[in-house]
Amino acid sequence: MAEAFLREAAGEAVEVASAGSNPAGMVHPRVREVMAEKGFDLRGAKSQHMDEYLDREVAVVITVCDAADETCPTYPGQVQRYHWPFKDPIRVVGTEEMILEAFRRSRDEIETVFTLYGLGLADGLGWERSD
Repeated sequence: MAEAFLREAAGEAVEVASAGSNPAGMVHPRVREVMAEKGFDLRGAKSQHMDEYLDREVAVVITVCDAADETCPTYPGQVQRYHWPFKDPIRVVGTEEMILEAFRRSRDEIETVFTLYGLGLADGLGWERSD
C-alpha cells in the first residue's frame, strides 16, 4: 500500500521500491481489494525480500511495522531511515466486515502519510545527498 501511494504522489522525483523482512511472495487479497477501492490494480504485484536491495544504493528506508524496524539492515549509501508504524490489519479477528474495515483504516492512514511525504519529495522537499 505504501509503495503505491508514495509512487503516485512522488511521480518521477524518486524511485520507489517495496520489500519486507518476511514476504509472502504475493500481495494479500484484502490489500488488493481495499486498494482497488482507491483505483489501484495490485493483481500482478508481489512482495519482495529486502535482501534484494542490498547491492543497490538506497537513500531512504521507511519501515512500517515493528518487525521490519528491528530486522531491517543498513543499506550501502543509506542516508535516512524512518519508522512510521501502522497497525497490522492481518492481526484483526472478527467478522469479515470488521476485518475489511481494519484493512481500510490501515490503507487510509498509510495513504495520508505516504501521499504527504511523496508530495514533499515531488516538490523537492525531501532528502538531499551530500557527496
